[in-house]
Amino acid sequence: AALARLVAEAAAEAVASGGRFTLGLSGGSLVPLLARELPPALSAAPGAEPARWLVAFCDERLVPPEHPESTGGAYRVSGAPGGAAGLDQSLPVHP
Repeated sequence: AALARLVAEAAAEAVASGGRFTLGLSGGSLVPLLARELPPALSAAPGAEPARWLVAFCDERLVPPEHPESTGGAYRVSGAPGGAAGLDQSLPVHP
């Protein structure tokens, strides 16, 4: 929960300063953790405004989003930050 709170607070601060919140996300165990903990953290930090996020999926693999090892695909399926912020606000990699 501490990581999700930190993300939500940093997002609220970035948005409050008139900007956009940019976040790089890796895959693995971070996907289910953020899928579970970020929604309540965002509810507690209403100024975080996920619509003003730019999400970059950090991945060593170059695979399409529907591939089982795609970090972006994992977030899409889980509903974690990429889903919360909208994958249309992510930085896609097209193999």
